[in-house]
Amino acid sequence: MKTIYILVLEFFCGSLMFSFWFGQIKNIDLRSIRDGNPGAFNLIYAAGFKIGILGVLLDFLKGYFPLILFINNNYYLPNNKMKIIVALAPILGHAFSPFLKFNGGKSVAVTFGVWSAVSNFEISFAYAIILAILFLGAKIIKDKKGYPTTPEEDALMIIIGFLILLIYILANSFAEYITVLWFLNLIVFIYKNKDTLYTLYRMKLAKR
Repeated sequence: MKTIYILVLEFFCGSLMFSFWFGQIKNIDLRSIRDGNPGAFNLIYAAGFKIGILGVLLDFLKGYFPLILFINNNYYLPNNKMKIIVALAPILGHAFSPFLKFNGGKSVAVTFGVWSAVSNFEISFAYAIILAILFLGAKIIKDKKGYPTTPEEDALMIIIGFLILLIYILANSFAEYITVLWFLNLIVFIYKNKDTLYTLYRMKLAKR
């Protein structure tokens, strides 16, 4: 029964749409910005770095806390199956927030929080480095052409980076449940970015 309580708590924490609410305070509906993602990165784009980085921090923290209190405690989570479900809950809470009629954000910042709790920052740090390299490379290419990356390209790099992360996870022999959690997290990423990726696919076809 205690695991169910923790599961509900984690989902509720993930469902708190801080970035969307900050946008509302600034009279900005993030769902009308760029790709319509009501998350922290659209908040940065629409409302500026200062309030945007606060949104990123809070979205990160709702993935990290209170998960960090439970994830390595066998009293609360006695087996790896429970760890997978509970760790995934804040990601699902953000992606399918009841505060936004179950149409939440893409769960990038909260994913970093979850993986920081699960791996003591190791896996989230590796993912941050992978994304930094991908986005820096894209920025260099785009700057030469004189325009920024599109939301579609950003989504693609997030997913490619997460796929690359699997190599790091497997190479470092993490617990088996970590790989399962990664796979489920990937499914959430792909689902939440499916429209954006399809748009990118159609754009590529149109250029042929």
